[in-house]
Amino acid sequence: MFKIIILISSILFFLFSCSKKNVEIEQIDETDLNTQMITSYKEGIDLLNQGNTFDAAKKFTEAEILFPQSLWAPRSALMSSYTYYISGLYEDSISEIKRYLKTYPLHERRNYAYYLLALSYYEQIVDEKKDLNPLLQAKENFNIIIKDYPNSEFATDAEYKLELINEILASKEMYLARYYLEKEKWIPAINRFKIILNEYERTIYVEEALHRLVEIHYKLGLVNEAKKYASTLGYNYKSGEWYEKSFKIFNKSYSKIKLKKSNKKKNRILKRFKSLIN
Repeated sequence: MFKIIILISSILFFLFSCSKKNVEIEQIDETDLNTQMITSYKEGIDLLNQGNTFDAAKKFTEAEILFPQSLWAPRSALMSSYTYYISGLYEDSISEIKRYLKTYPLHERRNYAYYLLALSYYEQIVDEKKDLNPLLQAKENFNIIIKDYPNSEFATDAEYKLELINEILASKEMYLARYYLEKEKWIPAINRFKIILNEYERTIYVEEALHRLVEIHYKLGLVNEAKKYASTLGYNYKSGEWYEKSFKIFNKSYSKIKLKKSNKKKNRILKRFKSLIN
């Protein structure tokens, strides 16, 4: 029995010694990795300041890979994304940001990540008539900033860029609406003009959209509906040229009615004059 106790004690001592050495080795390795990571990160910053964005991006990626559990890892991922962005490599930037958002869901700089993601899509807007995806993706991510991070330093610029995006999207709807109007396809035209009112009410195209709805409904004989849109136009844009055009639509009708009343009055006077003669 005594021999067994001694044997167990020896084994436990051996295991404890090995465990202690392993902890010490791990601590040394961890410290070494952290030092290497910070060194790579600083080298990336220096290269970025020198304008060498290609090598800077590589250094930031290297820093993250060296010690992914470190506090510097998500920063390195963001810096890598930023470096690709300023290099004009927007797809690479988008890929890095999406990976960052997935890998570091609780990191404190996610607001910046969404802003950089939105900008990377925004910079790719070339021709909205051919490809709407960059516009829609930029809009989605700017909206995330405004909704989830309204007090961040990026919210104001996000709102400004959203206004520009909405102007572009509204112009596309207006282009299609005018096309249908020209072809006298009234229902598709009405639907497009209504999209402008409902989704892009703060754009410059709202005035014309309201007038066109007045115009179309009046042509279709839906006078009350036309008056409803004319009233909205007058309430919001009474001094505008589109309200003046809408007013002329109703004024023309009013003149005809007035003219008929004048003719009746003239006929009554003429009859009375004839009776006096006779």
